[in-house]
Amino acid sequence: MKLFYILIFSILLQSCSFDNKSGIWKNENEVLVKKKDPLSNFESLSSAKDQFNKVIPFDGTSKIKTSNVVLSLEWSDIFYNRINNYENFKYNSLNKLLFKSKKLSRFDISNNILYEENNIIFNDSKGNLIIYSIDEKKIISKYNFYKKKYKKLNKKINFIVENNIIYVADNLGYLYSYDYSIKKILWAKKYKIPFRSNLKIYDKQLALADQANTLYLFNKKNGEILKKFPSEETTVKNQFINNLALNNKNLFFLNTYGTLYSFNINRSNINWFLNLNQSSDLTPSSSFESTRIINYDKKLIITSNNFLYIIDEDNGSIIYKINLTSSISPVVNKNHLFIVSKNDLLIVLDIEKGKIKYSYDINQKIADFYETKKRNAFFRNLFLMNDKIFIFLNNSFVLNFDIIGNLDNIKKLPTKINSNPIIINGSIIYLDKKNRLSIVN
Repeated sequence: MKLFYILIFSILLQSCSFDNKSGIWKNENEVLVKKKDPLSNFESLSSAKDQFNKVIPFDGTSKIKTSNVVLSLEWSDIFYNRINNYENFKYNSLNKLLFKSKKLSRFDISNNILYEENNIIFNDSKGNLIIYSIDEKKIISKYNFYKKKYKKLNKKINFIVENNIIYVADNLGYLYSYDYSIKKILWAKKYKIPFRSNLKIYDKQLALADQANTLYLFNKKNGEILKKFPSEETTVKNQFINNLALNNKNLFFLNTYGTLYSFNINRSNINWFLNLNQSSDLTPSSSFESTRIINYDKKLIITSNNFLYIIDEDNGSIIYKINLTSSISPVVNKNHLFIVSKNDLLIVLDIEKGKIKYSYDINQKIADFYETKKRNAFFRNLFLMNDKIFIFLNNSFVLNFDIIGNLDNIKKLPTKINSNPIIINGSIIYLDKKNRLSIVN
């Protein structure tokens, strides 16, 4: 019996030793339950070849160049800009907590926050639009559009901001604009069908799609419909929401059926369309998943259930596709795609040549860094900052890789991250688990 207890104690001790040095594996199983990979349900349905799962060391024969470091001063779109791609941001890399606010909402907050003129903009599940002034260190506006009969309903809100005006679309079918500088609703419309996409602004127009996969162009001055384009509707609702990206004249629309459309906004007509749904059963009930569209250098980059697609934005032809899928949205810089694959590889792809520069097992890199056994980490965001690759984990650790894939450092954020972070003026800004605003230098 004594031998039995010694054996049990040894097993427990060994299992605890994973966290002795860092705590990086801590709470990751809990995160997995709460934030399950949305693509995992589709693996058994895929008719594609096995996903790419190979470690390829960097050969050192060519350089991976990056663009100049950018000091970002605004984050008015949930995907940062029109083309849904991040820049090579400046970050001070001190990992020091510059500021932490008091609790800003007692309700669940949304994943996305915006930044305009030193103001943080976010919303909670009860539909409150909250604007917090960093200068004044207080909430300067809190607005709830909804009447009492909607009080108990959770609101799923998508928004965008321009010149102090927040344009909001929700899952109840409402579209409205709110000027937070004068604390006034400018207009509101009810269109009866839930909206289900991000928003884009083009000149005087507002682009948005509903859950039936109809794309709308609205007059942003009054919310009236200027044009609408019905597309294929799906009967099964999945976690992917319709996604929009913009360039100088064209709007790109990827719907939940898996069809990618290019629209000329000025002429209000369809340039081309292309279906990316690789299901063997291509019906309205077919499930499709994808990360957001990235529009870069005349190309569209999309990772779907089964493939990474590189598409010509002018005619919709597939330049090539690779059987790898991203678990989080990738970043493009200087014709290189930085991607975390569904099977936890950090991959850098030369987009022009279609060649993988390197591919590394991130979990093995973490294990080697701490000299521990390998376990699974769970990833939430990827950024390029200071010519380095930063990968944010769900448990608030941040991996810092150099541009050729060496894991230089691992740090834990000073507070537990709860929203998607944004990079502003050399700092990381996010809302923590207690709904407090954190600014990390």
